[in-house]
Amino acid sequence: MIQSKEIKSFFFSQYFSDGLRISLGILLPSIAFLQLNKFDLGLTFSLGALCICVIDNPGPVTHKRNGMAIGNLCLFIVAATTGFARLNVYTLGFEVTVFSFLFSMFVVYGNRAASVGTSALLIMIFMMDKEIHADEVLTYSLQILAGGVWYMIFSLIFFGIRPYRAAQQALGENVGDVVRFLRIKGDFYLPGTDIDANYHRLVSQQIHVSQHQDAVRELLFKSRVMARESTNASRILVLTFVDLVDMFEQIMATHYDYDQLRQKFQTTGILSDVGNLVHKMADELENIGYAILSNTRYAQLTDFTPALEQLKINIDAIGNAHETSNLVLKKILINLRDLNKEIENIFNYYNSSSSKILIENKHDVEYSKFVTHQDFEPHVFFGSFTLDSAAFKHALRVSLVCLIGFVVAKNLALGHHSYWVLLTIIVILKPGFSLSKQRNYQRLIGTISGGLIGIAILLFVPDNNIQFALMLLFMIGTYSFQRLNYVVSVIFMTPYVLILFKFLKIGHIDIVGERILDTIVGSTIAFIASYLIFPTWEFELIKKTLAEVIYSEVNYLVKIAKSITGKTVTTTEYKLARKDVFVKSANLSAAFERMTSEPKSKQHNIKDIHKFVVLNHILSSYTATVASEITVKGMHKTTPDILKLVKKSINVLNETSKKLGGERCEFTGEKADPSEETTPTVTDKLLKEQLEFISKISNDIAKITDGIVK
Repeated sequence: MIQSKEIKSFFFSQYFSDGLRISLGILLPSIAFLQLNKFDLGLTFSLGALCICVIDNPGPVTHKRNGMAIGNLCLFIVAATTGFARLNVYTLGFEVTVFSFLFSMFVVYGNRAASVGTSALLIMIFMMDKEIHADEVLTYSLQILAGGVWYMIFSLIFFGIRPYRAAQQALGENVGDVVRFLRIKGDFYLPGTDIDANYHRLVSQQIHVSQHQDAVRELLFKSRVMARESTNASRILVLTFVDLVDMFEQIMATHYDYDQLRQKFQTTGILSDVGNLVHKMADELENIGYAILSNTRYAQLTDFTPALEQLKINIDAIGNAHETSNLVLKKILINLRDLNKEIENIFNYYNSSSSKILIENKHDVEYSKFVTHQDFEPHVFFGSFTLDSAAFKHALRVSLVCLIGFVVAKNLALGHHSYWVLLTIIVILKPGFSLSKQRNYQRLIGTISGGLIGIAILLFVPDNNIQFALMLLFMIGTYSFQRLNYVVSVIFMTPYVLILFKFLKIGHIDIVGERILDTIVGSTIAFIASYLIFPTWEFELIKKTLAEVIYSEVNYLVKIAKSITGKTVTTTEYKLARKDVFVKSANLSAAFERMTSEPKSKQHNIKDIHKFVVLNHILSSYTATVASEITVKGMHKTTPDILKLVKKSINVLNETSKKLGGERCEFTGEKADPSEETTPTVTDKLLKEQLEFISKISNDIAKITDGIVK
């Protein structure tokens, strides 16, 4: 049942719809011109579409349009330049070197700009071995441009027909990310779970949640349709996402000392009850996410009230039968009730009887502040011309390695498609060593495996109609998995290319060996270069990443301190601080994972950094807990000793940031007024305990940092 739902989810996902759209956009020109007996012209159009589709990444339609428009301009310029430069091997080598550097530097403007650079490099590589006369270059370049413009128009029409579908798909997939995060959280309560290993899984999943949340934010809050229109569809998507982010904070906030919980309550069986209930809630949320993804109505919601009431009875029984306080269990129960409420809220948005909620539910949040805005000024580009810039070192590396690959391909006469060497280099080389290494292995495994599949089809499936159907299937698979699973994408890509070449009457079985050989040569050159030529190691950048995390944590605590002193802190301010903590924490976790795949000699202070990652996760969880309490209750004036605890944590973390070379985030608020003190309530006592623990974690982070900066 689970596998069946996963398969269906894939076919409803943006990955499959992207694969289908890209495949049609590339294939249709060739099929159309084939009917007009102008197949070569159709192939040229398809080549332009193939290059521009690289820019067609998820995001607001305006960003897609602008990116593909600039990409088409670059496409024509590079195609024409390469067409003339290829007439002389030295001018071609010079062009490869210069353009490889120039377009690799586009990475400073973000992922979409980087894909524009990749698109330009692709047409350069495909044009290198194209046999055309000088007087045909401009005409051929215009035909490629026409193919690129065709794809841009086709893609924009595709999104214009269903403007909300991309955001709906991304939102449904993000629900799935949160579900997996929730399941990992639930595993902490199960007796057989290895707590340290589960922390590692939790941190890894947090990366996926954060990345996909950013993608949804862009789609919702940078899109004119979503941001300015007030249709039911747009409001439902926005409100669902806002509640989903709140739910993620709620899940993050449900953090406890799990070792201590086991010591106190393992024999009672209550922890297994909690873990199982969390998993059932995750199942319910997964069903809602599937309904969002598949654009169907989820009509029946499981009522968890009886299970929560039974859990309350069991917790009260433990409190009566044991001397140990069951306060922490009551807190867990409250968190589960809040989680259940969030699930009900999301369900209600998609229930036809709850249309009033869309009118009544108004969040005091300025959504435009939650998305980042890329600076495209020239100073960003030219200001990166320094060896301190990872982008500059990456561009230099790509430039030099492409020149080496060009020389090798021209002198070793690897075959008629030696541009595969450069293509492999362009695809594999990434700014960081670990990403290049990972892409290298994936490319090799995918090419060899796909090559074997391609040979089997060409040898044992002689029917052209079946071969064409398989080629179409492999083509859709290639573009469907290019962001989801790169190795699977390459496995699909290789037989798709081999069957295509067979139809074009370019080689036969010998093409397989040539492709594998070129891939091995390109991969070897790229791997050696990523290690030797201007390498970028994570330990060189990690201090900056750690300092950014600390700054975001302090900023979050400052918001809490302001609330405690009676100052007004808006919902938007709290949520912006929370978002910054989650994003920076995810960046740190991603950097740590990259570091673990680098050579052992480059893994400086790896154990201390791992401890830092875990402690930071605990700190952000407890801070989110306190912030949640304060925002729910409004301003929370309290005793001076509680404010003193917050300020102590802020000072310790500021000193830690200073050691890492980061900025300080000062709190200059007024002192709590002793005359307004009241008798501490149970909530005040719990708040004090939480802040004491935050202070302890802050000191632990400071000690770990001392070991890292030595």
